[in-house]
Amino acid sequence: MINFSKFNSIISLTSYFTSDAKCMQAIIESRWGVGEQQDVVCPYCGKHHCKFSKNGRFHCTECNCNFSCLVETMFENTKLPLIKWFVAMYLISSHKKGVSSHQLARDLDITQATAWHMLHKIRKFYAQNDAEAFEGTVECDEVYIGGKEKWKHKSMRTPHTQGRSTKTKTPVFGMMERSTFENEDGEIENITYVHAFAVENTNRATLQPIIQQFVAEGSRVITDELQAYNGLEGLGYTHAVVNHGEEEYANGDIFTNSIEGFWSHFRRMIVGCYHDVSDEHLQSYIDEAVYRWNTRKLSESERFAHMFKKSIGLVCKWSEIKVGLMAA
Repeated sequence: MINFSKFNSIISLTSYFTSDAKCMQAIIESRWGVGEQQDVVCPYCGKHHCKFSKNGRFHCTECNCNFSCLVETMFENTKLPLIKWFVAMYLISSHKKGVSSHQLARDLDITQATAWHMLHKIRKFYAQNDAEAFEGTVECDEVYIGGKEKWKHKSMRTPHTQGRSTKTKTPVFGMMERSTFENEDGEIENITYVHAFAVENTNRATLQPIIQQFVAEGSRVITDELQAYNGLEGLGYTHAVVNHGEEEYANGDIFTNSIEGFWSHFRRMIVGCYHDVSDEHLQSYIDEAVYRWNTRKLSESERFAHMFKKSIGLVCKWSEIKVGLMAA
């Protein structure tokens, strides 16, 4: 079985995967095992122990279908060399602020349109879910993306767009769980995990159902003084408020500084790497930033291994990427 822990740099990755045959062998071993333990499953009828054909494909004796190891993976029907997909996954997951389609096109010697398509296909594997709820202490906050009116000519500016106005800005709502993990030295360190979503508005009817969906009942929820958060106690939460309007930014451990740090990182990703994103694709970029934040304590090889498993259809639970729970 291939050892993904050795891929700690782009050099080690490209030095090993020198051909499509090696890439496909890695996919076969990861999906169906090695040697006598290998169990090739037909993607069409589900029959086990399909036979390997001389042409490099597999044959199912049940439904009489021939299939490649790429069927039902992210790479199905691709015309690009698989190593280019592997490098794209490695770059987007390891670069702190992502990689633009123009830069990826130059790195892989492909067109910008192809690079853009690849990046959005990879981002689909970053999608968030509520399989495991946040608990303990959770910070909640909003940020507004877009609407830089000061850079426009005065005749083109939209009036009254300051603050929480959504006339020219898209609101994004986030929740951050404060947690801990045990490091290699046996010491307990603090760490945070985040969920974030583009929303239509920041009203109570919009935000509170999201909190109920992603935060376990009985948790302590820390927010600012936005009225949309009023009534969380009635939903089974302990609600603590930091009043930014009166220049209160921390009261003991009551603060939203952690999630504001994530917002700062997310803004820099947009401005510094992508420059601008449309509302249509904003959630994909949010998912990318969330995934990279939640896995920031993992090594490059661990993060690539996790992305590789997702790309070939192996289900990965949220707890599998939490620091301290990763398999050795």
